[in-house]
Amino acid sequence: MTEPQPQPGPKPLIETVGLCRHFKVGAGFSRRNLHAVDDVDLVINPREIVALVGESGSGKSTIARLLARVYRPTSGEIRYQGKSLATARGRKAQLAYRSDAPMVFQDPFSSLNPAYRVSHGILRGLKLHRPELNHAQRIEEAQRVVEAVGLVPAAEILNRYPYELSGGQRQRIGFAQALAYKPKLILADEPVSMLDISIRIGLLNVMAKLRETEGVSFLYITHDIASARYVSDRLLVMYGGHVVESGPTEAVLADPKHPYTSLLLSAVPDPRAPLGVDAEAAKSEPPAVIDPKPGCRFRARCPLAIDECASVTPRLRELGPAHQAACHVATADAPTIKPPAAVG
Repeated sequence: MTEPQPQPGPKPLIETVGLCRHFKVGAGFSRRNLHAVDDVDLVINPREIVALVGESGSGKSTIARLLARVYRPTSGEIRYQGKSLATARGRKAQLAYRSDAPMVFQDPFSSLNPAYRVSHGILRGLKLHRPELNHAQRIEEAQRVVEAVGLVPAAEILNRYPYELSGGQRQRIGFAQALAYKPKLILADEPVSMLDISIRIGLLNVMAKLRETEGVSFLYITHDIASARYVSDRLLVMYGGHVVESGPTEAVLADPKHPYTSLLLSAVPDPRAPLGVDAEAAKSEPPAVIDPKPGCRFRARCPLAIDECASVTPRLRELGPAHQAACHVATADAPTIKPPAAVG
């Protein structure tokens, strides 16, 4: 009897292979380079919310801009629906991709033109990215996407100026503008960080709702690990331009394998979170990302560092079901990395 063949998983919507982005530092003939993103492999599947978390300067926003084609990779490849974006040339191909993968920015006010009514940006985007729609259809679609992000009555909202809206309403308009293009992926770069805590949950619920009703995937970039836990399916933790841990969100946060993930968790007032690394680690120096030498970039802050950490760059390796970590001391059978308690 023939054994049943395993069913293939979903084809990635977008993936990166060995993605790197380096920026020149200094003027003239300087050869120094800042390694903002180094050797990142990332996968986002259809109808999936992937959170990218880490401190400021870890490379999160650089990845978003690489995926949005604002930056070109120094090396590596970005594949969208199985095809390399390097082959997507010409204005038509670029417009088509940017319709499929728009960005929602951190500052909701700066992404809206204060001289025009809210309807201006949405209708202009529809005219550019969906030219098949006539004027009446564009107005109808503008009202639909505004209602989809929870703003009613839509006609009244569209007739307002940005200054007449609250911060939360303006950010919802940012999501509506992206949704108007009929995207497959929305790149959300710190979309709730400038909002009051009391209204952040509403925006996270909008993301979850759009994933269900519109079939949109999200790359959710944040430094707030609690909000990532609330809304994401999978979690990628970045430090110094590297992905240091990845896996299903609950699995990573319930059983972190990398000391940096434990450090992030130690800052979250969550009684379910496991014990993290010594708080003294947070006071150490930032990672060296200008012409970095081989080795773990977290070693200067890590209380568990060993000699190998100073000379060998750790690679992501499987430590559990779909759970990976780039750490020399992490082991699959260790339930949680728990360094020695602080003295004094």
